[in-house]
Amino acid sequence: MTLADVLPAIRQLSATEKLKLIRILAEDLDVADNIAPLEPFKTYDLPTPYDNFGAGAVLMETLNESSENCQ
Repeated sequence: MTLADVLPAIRQLSATEKLKLIRILAEDLDVADNIAPLEPFKTYDLPTPYDNFGAGAVLMETLNESSENCQ
């Protein structure tokens, strides 16, 4: 079975079920022997919106738009 086979079914899941699936897959990766390209005990820098006020403004604008669309 390929990702293309299961992706349509995954897209039909509710948000809660998608989060559960993410957790299950993350746990599977956590116990896997080889999760290349990640290396054990290596530090990876991840960009975040901290101290990036432009990114924070964009996130806030997006949140406001999405809350307006939900109402």
